[in-house]
Amino acid sequence: METIDIASLPIKENDWLLDLGCGEGRHSIACCFHHPNANVIGLDLSFSSLKTAKEKHTDFFENEQISRYVNSSGFDLPFSDSSFDHVICSEVLEHIESYELFLNEIRRVLKPNGQLSISVPRKWPEKICWLLSNEYHQVEGGHVRIFNTDALQNEIVERDFTFLEKYWAHALHSPYWWLRCLWWRDGKENVFSALYHRVLVWDLLKRPRFTQLAEKWLNPFMGKSTVMHFKKNA
Repeated sequence: METIDIASLPIKENDWLLDLGCGEGRHSIACCFHHPNANVIGLDLSFSSLKTAKEKHTDFFENEQISRYVNSSGFDLPFSDSSFDHVICSEVLEHIESYELFLNEIRRVLKPNGQLSISVPRKWPEKICWLLSNEYHQVEGGHVRIFNTDALQNEIVERDFTFLEKYWAHALHSPYWWLRCLWWRDGKENVFSALYHRVLVWDLLKRPRFTQLAEKWLNPFMGKSTVMHFKKNA
């Protein structure tokens, strides 16, 4: 499930792409699928997430793909200045106390005219989650802030980036998380969220036209995530 529209990214042959905070590899794998001649690096602090990412990568690609996974922190990236043509950072910054340091490191490793693609939870759907459940954002590794995306956009522009575009994603997932939070029990599914989750999995696997259209129409109003694209100035 891609939050960032990977297929639309202007990734050229032999470009280097960093998926910062790659988790279990959903965007790294999507990059390899849509742009098979790119050099993709997924980086995360979690050993277990990286192990899962590697296993999923092997499942998707029988032949060896130009990709690797690195265990490291986003506060001190193990790469030289201007190493990457593209950086993806999806659903990561809301977990980080000093996220500004992540932004500084992203700018350092991104080449001039390189593209940054970033996503964070949208303010008002996220605020409902926080209002419905304190535990939702107090669990270990949970969200530490609700972003004002206009303010975040300005913070990135102030680091000598040019803003390119903004869109929203996962409108059909917002009600799922509201149901989870309304009857939160140690983060486990309740009967209502479990039923809704089955619908989301069915939608992901079958991709019926009517749900695809519904999400497209609803995303500008209730998309769970905000996606923004930037270009680092030369």
